[in-house]
Amino acid sequence: MTDNNKSIYLKIKKDLQIWKFSFYGFFKNLRFFEPYLYIYLLNLNFSLFHIGLLFAIRETTIYILEVPSGVFADNYGRKTSLLICFISYIISFILFFFVASFFLASIAMFFFGIGEAFRSGTHKSIIYSYLERKGWFDHKTFVYGRTRSFSLIGTSISAFLSIFLVLNIPSMKWIFIITIFPYILDFILIVSYPSYLNEKSGAKFSFDKFIQLTFSQLKNLFQSIKTTKILLSSSIFDSIFKSSKDYIQPVLKNIIGAAGVYILTSYSAEENMKIILGLTYGIFYIFNSIASRNAYRVQKRISSYNYIYYSFYLMGIIFVLLSLLINLKITILVIALFFIFSFIRNIRKPMIVDVFGNMVKTTQRATIHSVDSQLRSILKIFIAPALGFLSDTFSIPFAFLSFGIILLFTNIFLKIKTIQ
Repeated sequence: MTDNNKSIYLKIKKDLQIWKFSFYGFFKNLRFFEPYLYIYLLNLNFSLFHIGLLFAIRETTIYILEVPSGVFADNYGRKTSLLICFISYIISFILFFFVASFFLASIAMFFFGIGEAFRSGTHKSIIYSYLERKGWFDHKTFVYGRTRSFSLIGTSISAFLSIFLVLNIPSMKWIFIITIFPYILDFILIVSYPSYLNEKSGAKFSFDKFIQLTFSQLKNLFQSIKTTKILLSSSIFDSIFKSSKDYIQPVLKNIIGAAGVYILTSYSAEENMKIILGLTYGIFYIFNSIASRNAYRVQKRISSYNYIYYSFYLMGIIFVLLSLLINLKITILVIALFFIFSFIRNIRKPMIVDVFGNMVKTTQRATIHSVDSQLRSILKIFIAPALGFLSDTFSIPFAFLSFGIILLFTNIFLKIKTIQ
């Protein structure tokens, strides 16, 4: 590292606005409800199918509003867009506190989806604008690493702190009210951003052009069988992961309730379940960050193509094993498999980026990531309710077994002849 870089890094570390960017990510990730959302909704007598529908509503909202929200940010300012995002989140949390029906829960998820859509990519754009203004754009990786580390710390603290909170609040619904406070702090933080970061470009949104561009992108990318297979592998894997990862909540609820698993005998089975979930999520998040940082080490031993292909099979096998172990109520092995599942996915993510980068032209890289994101959203809209329906109609083990078999069978058709 040159003396000049050391001097710049020191300035970046001391810069007030960079600290604000870092704390933005920290507060944003203090979602204390995450380890208990399924439990909360199940306690309201929602079925897993209904919960799947709620997540489908969220994904549909994000999918429909993602592009228009970007245009809104261009016309009315990125700060304004983020403020709307956090207002939407707060409305969502208030509605979740009062939820007593599926209709109200749907509205809560709708507002949560608005928040996600208006947040997507906006804050990163603000950071880039600030770095360009300061002449630090070449050091964006260093800045992103710092802000990302605060986000990961916030996520881990959120899970561990949620244990204390759920054990000491009158009822679980209060976790949503508590979550509002860090989001209010983030709102105030964004208001304090300099006005010049509320950039407006005056871009216009045309729904017809949006549809035409989407079909044009899909046509160009899906002309290659190899690209199509990698896109499908990426979107199917990720959408199933996102739809199933939180099933550890009802799974542990059922196992602990039936087997009476205790880690602290002074607490009830319900309280022990909350403690185990909080600890599990906290360790999950730590493992996820370790996996992401060490993907390059795995890549030295196996090519990205091969990892993507064989990890798909591995996920299918894990689903089949989970169906067996959930039936046998072996808590520690069930948690271990969810850990492995999450670890595999977080190594796979940078591998997908690497493969996309090698497969398409430079001018198509943004497009392929956009299409991948759209496919994942569309698939989650259908997979989340389907997983819930199978779980309710038959059982959670049956749902995992079914998806495991589908994954193993599907991957046969996703094989690329020229795997490197």
